[in-house]
Amino acid sequence: MEIVEQSNADTVARWVGCSLLATIVVGVLAAVFLVSDIDINLSADIAAVAENMLEAEQRLRAKAYIALLTFGLDVLIAVGLFLILRSAGPLLAVWSLFVGLSASILVLLGAVFALNAAEFAGDRAYDTMAGDMRLTLASLQATSDYTSFHLGLILGSLAKAGFFYLFVKSRLIPALIAGWGLFASLFVAFAIVARDFVPVLGHEIVTAAFMISNLIALVSTGFYLGILGVRSR
Repeated sequence: MEIVEQSNADTVARWVGCSLLATIVVGVLAAVFLVSDIDINLSADIAAVAENMLEAEQRLRAKAYIALLTFGLDVLIAVGLFLILRSAGPLLAVWSLFVGLSASILVLLGAVFALNAAEFAGDRAYDTMAGDMRLTLASLQATSDYTSFHLGLILGSLAKAGFFYLFVKSRLIPALIAGWGLFASLFVAFAIVARDFVPVLGHEIVTAAFMISNLIALVSTGFYLGILGVRSR
């Protein structure tokens, strides 16, 4: 019976690990080749982003469908981590699951805003509007995308912190990976919230620090789970 349970846990872990790596690959490819100039989360110039959005209908639609794919992967990751870790701490596992799913839904709103902007860019019905009005509508979509993404990132980081704590507690993955994941997740959540009140924390060095820390945590966890699964209890 224990052998069967371990086999099931390894299968789920490998799905989770591969999904983690897939989200990273999809995100990087999209940022580099598709949305670099139409995603407000990659540029601080909202006016330029809004103008670019009105000339990028097809790329906006592609961005939306990529967001749907990422949403599906995020749900798989959250549910998979819950199934692996629920016995290590049922209450925290349930909390992390629901917070993680809520974060995924917030990020998914970015797909809605991208499709809205695509309609403004490509539907002739909007051609009758003054140029400034269309630009304002595109700016609103970009701003909404920014706020939903960052709120989702905060919640998602807190959910991952809960899961990483359970990994530390259960020792299902190496302590170094689990401990770094816990640190990086809390670092991301703290930095994003704190910079709204302490502007110096919004410096690009701080942003790069928490992004790199989080990337290391996700890549190392993804590879470990994807290749080796989890340790036996």
